[in-house]
Amino acid sequence: MSMFLPVLAVLARVQVAFSLAFLVPLGWARFHDSVAVQWVWMGSFLLSLVSGLVLWQATRHHRRELMARDGFLLVNLVWVILPAFAAVPLMFTVPDITWTKAYFEAMSGLTATGATALAGLDQLPVAVNIWRCFLQLIGGLGIMLLVVAVLPLLGLGGVQLYKAETPGPMKDTKFTPRIAETARGLWGVYFLFSVLCMLAYRWAGMSWPDAFMHMCTTMGLGGSSSHDASFGHWDSPLIEAVAVVFMTLAGISFLRYFMVLRTRSMRPILGDREIRTYLMVLLASIALLTLLLMARGVYTDFLAALRASAFHVVSVATTTGYASTDYAQWPAFAPIWLIFLGCFVSCAGSTGGGIKMVRMVLLVKQARRELVRIIHPRVVNPVTLGRGVVPPTVMTAVLGFMLIYGACTMGLTMLLLFSGLDIVTAFSAVVATLNNIGPGLGDVGPAGNFGGLTAFQTWICTFAMLLGRLELLSVLVLFTGHFWRK
Repeated sequence: MSMFLPVLAVLARVQVAFSLAFLVPLGWARFHDSVAVQWVWMGSFLLSLVSGLVLWQATRHHRRELMARDGFLLVNLVWVILPAFAAVPLMFTVPDITWTKAYFEAMSGLTATGATALAGLDQLPVAVNIWRCFLQLIGGLGIMLLVVAVLPLLGLGGVQLYKAETPGPMKDTKFTPRIAETARGLWGVYFLFSVLCMLAYRWAGMSWPDAFMHMCTTMGLGGSSSHDASFGHWDSPLIEAVAVVFMTLAGISFLRYFMVLRTRSMRPILGDREIRTYLMVLLASIALLTLLLMARGVYTDFLAALRASAFHVVSVATTTGYASTDYAQWPAFAPIWLIFLGCFVSCAGSTGGGIKMVRMVLLVKQARRELVRIIHPRVVNPVTLGRGVVPPTVMTAVLGFMLIYGACTMGLTMLLLFSGLDIVTAFSAVVATLNNIGPGLGDVGPAGNFGGLTAFQTWICTFAMLLGRLELLSVLVLFTGHFWRK
């Protein structure tokens, strides 16, 4: 196992950097919470910091260039260990919480899922809700991208980590000569959008704490809220409109925004097939659900129906998971369609979860190609994306991913069914956590939460969130014998 000590050496540095995140809720607690709550966050900060420093000291002589295998192991260690430290303050500030639920909540935050096992959010200390939401800002774009930006300063390479963490099939695409420059550019764009989002929420009528928290969960596409009623707490068309705009923006690849700034041209966005399809699916779904809600008498006013459908289509499709009403009570087609959209709509390179739109575009093109080959067996009809031909290796990877995605969905659903859940709750809970959507249907719908699940069921959903955030393969590769052989 000594060959993995360099991985622990980098993990120690990540742990030290992550400890600084505890200072954010501590700062808010100084103005809004009791001294006891402040000491909890100070203690959590010191625990995380000292643990990282001890590990750093123990592994300081083990430094080398990270290989691909090291990158996958490090990414998984980060996403398993950091939630454990993030769960510590929740144990001392949330009434009657268990370690299972605290870890679930922390994993939900760092994976930007937004599923919660907590109730009575309005009565929790401000620092607790700040922490739950701030974790999603960190995890939204991918905490490992921040590590990639820092690694060159430590004398370590970061290309392997970028490939293991970056969502989507086009992981080998570089947008700058140095990967660290790309990572810093992505975080710069992310920070700019985040500031604009928070100011927009404040302008629309939120308080500063609420504006900060909902900025975190909007840009991270996590969807956690400081209120049990989520956006129904305000019942404000203006606030919902701000959310729709920034959720839509966050569902687009931040790599494209970075290229727009570098080239000073809108061509990287306007010429992107994935983005065009993304916007077309959103608009078509909004129109479809608006007509459905009007036809079924859920809303009699067109603008009210449009407002409800636009907010929830964008929220669920981008895997954010906000709700302004219990859409599970709409005609059955509507909530099922929303969950279906959450499985694939967000773009690769965005902060959303799910299969990603580019994979669905490639799958549709591959299906159409096979239909043509049935009629014309000798025709040369390669799969294209934009103006380029998609390499067969990429198509093989996409098909392999979809096979594993289907197997994981069915396998985890069967486990929840075996544990005693009903079919609607079991299947939607897996889909919601595996795709990092947040709320599902049934007992875990928008009007409920995951707090009613048993410990076993909660751990299944926790594992599903980890799988979804790291896009399955980065986690499952650790369970192969080849990974551990020299």
